[in-house]
Amino acid sequence: MFAQGYDVTDAVEAQAAKRESDERLRDGMDATKMVVWEWNLVTDELVYSENTAVVLGFSPSSMGKASQYIHAEDRDKVASAHRAALDGAGAYEVVVRFIRPDNGRQIWADSRGKLRYDSEGRPARMRGVTVDVTERYQAELELREANRKKDEFLAMLAHELRNPLAPISTAAEMLRMTAGGDARTRKASEVISRQVKHMTSLVDDLLDVSRVTRGLVHLEKETIDVKSAVASAVEQSRPLIETRHHSLTVRTDAAQSTVHGDRTRLVQVIVNLLNNAAKYTPQGGEIALAVHAGADMVSISVADNGIGIDSRLLPQVFDLFTQAERTPDRAQGGLGIGLALVKTMVTLHGGTVTADSAGPGLGSTFTISLPAIAQGQNRRPDAPAGGDAAGAPARRVMIVDDNVDAAESLAVLLEAQGHQVAVQSHPHDAIAAAKQDPPQVFILDIGLPEMDGYELARRLRADPATGQALFVALTGYGQAHDRILSRSVGFDHHFVKPVELEKLKGIFATLRD
Repeated sequence: MFAQGYDVTDAVEAQAAKRESDERLRDGMDATKMVVWEWNLVTDELVYSENTAVVLGFSPSSMGKASQYIHAEDRDKVASAHRAALDGAGAYEVVVRFIRPDNGRQIWADSRGKLRYDSEGRPARMRGVTVDVTERYQAELELREANRKKDEFLAMLAHELRNPLAPISTAAEMLRMTAGGDARTRKASEVISRQVKHMTSLVDDLLDVSRVTRGLVHLEKETIDVKSAVASAVEQSRPLIETRHHSLTVRTDAAQSTVHGDRTRLVQVIVNLLNNAAKYTPQGGEIALAVHAGADMVSISVADNGIGIDSRLLPQVFDLFTQAERTPDRAQGGLGIGLALVKTMVTLHGGTVTADSAGPGLGSTFTISLPAIAQGQNRRPDAPAGGDAAGAPARRVMIVDDNVDAAESLAVLLEAQGHQVAVQSHPHDAIAAAKQDPPQVFILDIGLPEMDGYELARRLRADPATGQALFVALTGYGQAHDRILSRSVGFDHHFVKPVELEKLKGIFATLRD
């Protein structure tokens, strides 16, 4: 007769399932380089998972705390995170450098913890995980370094492209001035000028997208008359519109339309939309620009009867590098970054921009909405672009640029306006010549041999004979930090090549005798 027994099948299967689950958990923790820990806040005891030796390089049984192996510069960060959790945050998350005690190698560790409370609501213990994220963090560092090098490359590319554009632009202006009744020469000058502006716009867009993606765009805000900004944008876009034989209609409300923003950037936004409409509308098309002033918002819309936008592309039209299909007719369609810049600039102004199209071949409408400034709340009217250049007296000018073509072509233009111009290609020669015959205006390149334009400006500013002159930086470097640096060393103005001659005339006109 058999003794009465018990069926233990379920218990055995449960234990086997638990072992399998624990093994999967350990395998997952090892694969992700994750350590699980618990910190008893009452006894100050730390308990680690068994894989600590593999992930962090020490045995849980041989050590109470890992804090001694946290990089010295990061220990305060960890202590501050712990205090914040205990003071009410309830949890923390930090990424720190950790020195493995087994091999002395530095790793990056992502540590996260969450408080547990006792029955009376007091912090009793903290549970958390620490993950070795060295590979991810190293990849991020390499990505940031690659991004930095890319920005440096774009800045250098812009400088190298602007250098040849400057003499081309001034040569075109010389042709225009000497053309007289020669229609062919005048036409050649206009073509060159338009193409230089197009190239300059592409260079500016490249640099702008770099600044935008890094959040480095800075707005110089003032009260802006939107109608005035629209007029400036139309003037800039008109050559392209006329080249493609489009008709442009501009409609504005009679009501006041003022906003608070950066006039240059707002004009840039409108120009982008107008140029976009001109490029993507077949020749002989129609473009309509309308300004409507509401009680709270000012809207600016640009509509065309061009190729339209496919419904699949419409949601991504403001994304970087998004473009409609290119055709030979739109060979100058741009880089696919103009609308992304438009959206970013409008957002920085506190506004919105939308795109609408009924589909391919049915045209497009882009609408900008900006917060309006009520009448009587104006901070100040738009500042004039510069002094009255008409009838400006002749000035003694020194141009210092190692690009001989750029320097001499600009000198010819200034001499044609009646100024007395000296050209130097080396900073030391410029200093010696300035001592002999001090100029009233210095136009200095930044990328000079042996001594850059910043140092040259410092030395000339420090000399009583030349320190009171007007200093103009004319360079291929035009990023925000370049402008800040030029201002700090004593430059009065900072222009990027090719220089806008009307602006140069304007600052000459403001110079006191």
